[in-house]
Amino acid sequence: MSKKQKRATTFAEELAALPSPAEAESRGSSVQMPVAARGFTDADGCYWQLARGPLDPRRAKRLAVDADVMTMGTYYEERVERWLPRFLTEAERPAAWAEARARFDADELPIHEAYEFAGEDGRVLLFIETYC
Repeated sequence: MSKKQKRATTFAEELAALPSPAEAESRGSSVQMPVAARGFTDADGCYWQLARGPLDPRRAKRLAVDADVMTMGTYYEERVERWLPRFLTEAERPAAWAEARARFDADELPIHEAYEFAGEDGRVLLFIETYC
């Protein structure tokens, strides 16, 4: 009986065997928060990419009025195994902005930070991240 030596797998081969980020996201294996992941796909299938942030409060205030979409807070969606933002209605935006602005650079929890995301369809999203 001959003994065959196992061929060592190279790093490049191991790397090539890993799923692509798109495949990993579609399988729900990524559970990072949208800011940490530098982007997310919403429930409607639109991909939002982090454009800048954390934002200066003055820029965030402008976006609270001018952005196409505003979100504050996230929730974990079990069906797709990822974090999704909670989109606000037009009526909810002024009160949400006032709450968020009061919590920027707070000494106690929760703390809010604002980020700007760009949608693949050209829309702008003001994303208020809440840290507890």
